[in-house]
Amino acid sequence: MYPESMDLATPGRPKRTAFLLSQLGAVASSRFADRTREIGLTPSDAGVIRLLGRAPGLSQRRLADRLGAVPSRVVSLIDSLQERGLVERVRSSTDRRNYELHLTDAGKRVLRELRGIAEQHEAEILAPLTTEQVTQLGDLLVQLANGHGLDRELHRDVGRERGGAADLTADPGPEPAIGPR
Repeated sequence: MYPESMDLATPGRPKRTAFLLSQLGAVASSRFADRTREIGLTPSDAGVIRLLGRAPGLSQRRLADRLGAVPSRVVSLIDSLQERGLVERVRSSTDRRNYELHLTDAGKRVLRELRGIAEQHEAEILAPLTTEQVTQLGDLLVQLANGHGLDRELHRDVGRERGGAADLTADPGPEPAIGPR
């Protein structure tokens, strides 16, 4: 399962790397949730807004597929965003059975705000590192994400939010300087 070159028993090799990654991930997720809560959003709200900003016109079904979530959970999430005036459902011109999802002007403003929040968040998390270390870390994390088949644009954490729904968090920031997500 792992490359032969990866000898976990090598003397001097840092131990508990996965544990430290988990701790940092938990801290980063918690702090991001705090930041989104300050503007009245959950991380799931932020993730959907970000995805719709990058792919306007997604149907609810395609959005659910993209998120790996049960369609009924996505419907309630979109209902909430629509009630707050951030997302609108528009009947598809190509398939009248479907609705396309679009950010409203208010949703686009929130997306811009989320990008600023994400930039500030990333700067805070990476503050202890030099620019060179940030680049190196980014490259290594992309390699790990690819090696584990992760979607680098979307965080799926099943079972933690909304009574067992997938955590639909996505990075709302601009394309990062440390590599694609």
